[in-house]
Amino acid sequence: MNSKIVMKFGGTSLGSSKKIQQAALKIKNKLKKNSRIIVVVSAMSGVTNKLIKKTEIFSSCKFNYEYDSILSTGEQISAGLLTLCLLEIGISARSLMGWQIPISTDQNAGNAKISSIDAKQLFKFLKKYSVLVICGFQGVDKNNRITTLGRGGSDTTAVAIAASIRAKLCEIYTDVDGIFTADPRFVKQAKKLSKISYEETLEMASLGSKVLHPRSVELAMKYGIKLHVRNAFNNNNGTFLVKEDKEMEKELVSGISSTETESKITLLGIPDTPGVASKIFSPLTDSNINVDMIVQNITEDGKYTNLTFTVNHNETSRAVKALNKSKLKFKDIDVDKNICKLSIIGVGMKNNVGVAKKMFETLAKNKINIKVISTSEIKISVLISLEKKKLALNALHKAYNLGS
Repeated sequence: MNSKIVMKFGGTSLGSSKKIQQAALKIKNKLKKNSRIIVVVSAMSGVTNKLIKKTEIFSSCKFNYEYDSILSTGEQISAGLLTLCLLEIGISARSLMGWQIPISTDQNAGNAKISSIDAKQLFKFLKKYSVLVICGFQGVDKNNRITTLGRGGSDTTAVAIAASIRAKLCEIYTDVDGIFTADPRFVKQAKKLSKISYEETLEMASLGSKVLHPRSVELAMKYGIKLHVRNAFNNNNGTFLVKEDKEMEKELVSGISSTETESKITLLGIPDTPGVASKIFSPLTDSNINVDMIVQNITEDGKYTNLTFTVNHNETSRAVKALNKSKLKFKDIDVDKNICKLSIIGVGMKNNVGVAKKMFETLAKNKINIKVISTSEIKISVLISLEKKKLALNALHKAYNLGS
């Protein structure tokens, strides 16, 4: 049982009976070269959203155990149907839900984190079956309550299982050919990357790329899991996630990501006194609101400061409410939802100068105004008007020769 791999199929890869049959045949072909396979499945495309709507009929409360119990059924349907299909074509297989292994999690319903996986139990099942089909996105807490891992949690399940059984490879099957230099829907010259570092992929996933969930990339990087992101509907190689190497450092920028999910909030006329930032962010932290980009400006007279930050669209109203309820003094509050966060990413930035200069010059040349800037070792992010998104993506893609 030395040759073990994990295959994860997303919702679009299992979106119909025909697609489930295609997935089963792909698994059968993989068995020719691998003694045992663990398959992790998402809910069929659209199923989770339908389940969410059903819960909203009875309750506005999300992220509790009953909510998780309902949402977890989507993956159970996928696992059952795919297993039936495998049995029909002569494959020894069985389905498993998270609690049957178990995949143990903390008690944070709706966004639980995996604490452990019983690998010994998985090996017992693998002695009896050639293929195990496991429900992604779900686990069980110490009180035997079903929990879910948050959107994209099936990716995390797959990588965590791969780490627990020391699989030689974890393949993530999607409806795209791999990870691209930019979103092909907006940039026609976007190119598929044959390989990319964990670090770069983590930045892309955190900054709007929807190919992989950030937590799954973190796990892969931590445990050195070889990931292969590929298309479920062809046999072409996709994109391999690997450790950073010297060849990668030659490329200044590997890709460009964009996201439209954030709102810009600006507090105007805050008295400039020590501890003012703490007073601003304390009520947001108390309301469990995550803050992203932050910029602070002092007025000319030095008496007041204006502070700008971004939050997720869904948290905007709660953030404004929390700030208005706080004892913080400010003259006005401005909210802008018509923004896009654009980011260039590349490990080559660590040892090369002029990357930021080229980005800012390119945007200026195309008359695109930058509202906020933030940087890290391998990425530069800017906020721009949403209407300029496509223009900015294509201009930067060309400036860094990412299509060649």
